[in-house]
Amino acid sequence: MALTQIAPEPARPPRRLSVLGATGSIGCSTLDLVGRSRGALQVEALTAHRNVTELAAKARGCGAALAVIADASLYRELKRELDGSGVAVAAGQSGLEEAALRPAEVVLAGIVGAAGLAPTMAAARRGATVALANKECLVCAGDLLLEEVKRGGGTLLPVDSEHSAIFQVFDFEQPEAVERIILTCSGGPFRNLPEDAMRQVSPAQARAHPTWEMGAKISVDSATLMNKGLELIEAYHLFPVEERQIDIVIHPQSVVHSMVEYVDGSMLAQLGTPDMRTPIAYALAWPRRMAAPGARLDLVKVGQLTFEAPDHARFPALGLARDALRQGGAAPIVLNAANEIAVHAFLAGRIGFLQIARVVEQALTDRPLSPPHQLDDVLAIDAAGRAAARAAIDRL
Repeated sequence: MALTQIAPEPARPPRRLSVLGATGSIGCSTLDLVGRSRGALQVEALTAHRNVTELAAKARGCGAALAVIADASLYRELKRELDGSGVAVAAGQSGLEEAALRPAEVVLAGIVGAAGLAPTMAAARRGATVALANKECLVCAGDLLLEEVKRGGGTLLPVDSEHSAIFQVFDFEQPEAVERIILTCSGGPFRNLPEDAMRQVSPAQARAHPTWEMGAKISVDSATLMNKGLELIEAYHLFPVEERQIDIVIHPQSVVHSMVEYVDGSMLAQLGTPDMRTPIAYALAWPRRMAAPGARLDLVKVGQLTFEAPDHARFPALGLARDALRQGGAAPIVLNAANEIAVHAFLAGRIGFLQIARVVEQALTDRPLSPPHQLDDVLAIDAAGRAAARAAIDRL
């Protein structure tokens, strides 16, 4: 009997991509995938905060149509770097929004902090597929962003490895069949460190994440477990579940990236080696998949997967984040803003590691109560949260 012949898929046109935050770790991983895509991905726009030299090199290397430097004072320098390249140049907040509005099918939102809010909103408003790697957008403005996505007719895809894992195994056609979602967490470098010893840890120790290579701020967030608290809030906005249905477990091997448990007792998980190019590739190619270069998972070599409950007494950031989610309104915005100020103070040697959570808690106590109704409200609350955190640091 003859085998059925399957006709090859017709060639698809390249998917155009804009990368907001091209010189950060997420942006660099994204452009690595672009370079490996054999023309399946083409770059429309790149942005960076202040790194003119690297931005210019990346824009030339990938043939971007537009390069944007967020610090407007560096516009002339970027212009000189790209002279004769054919790459258009812009700067400042208006330039970031211009990059988001360019005709790219996918916008990778990787700008860290509140600076990423407006351009990500602009991309959602025009109906783009937003591959979201900016935590602040959902933590601080989740309802507003989801409204823009719905109104624009676009798609929001999570890039965080945990949320990507949930997205891949969540049954959106039967959300009522989901009993809970379980965010996994490596536990950071201080998972087994006594509280007294944690008082003395240095910024260098906090930056030394055991499994992931990340920037300084997010590495400290992983050490305090605030990163997981912020992901809890993100998961609440991304998936149709209640706060009580979101659990967190420590999983030091970082192989099971998260899980979804169903009402029949089934539990589905996404596994892989800890390489951010895997969830980024999933978002860039969705609803299909593309090749990614990460090391393949060898379960025999891993040998053992372990799980444990987080210690809320030693890591109070988890409780602060859950309380902020329950309170809603301004609380998640203040949580995020105060944490950012506290982490930078710790990295600068102004406060100790355990004082990060104390600063956040104090700022939440002093927070403004009016909930945000528009982006300007979010930014005003963010500024107030930062001021409250600075005041708490001065008292310490």
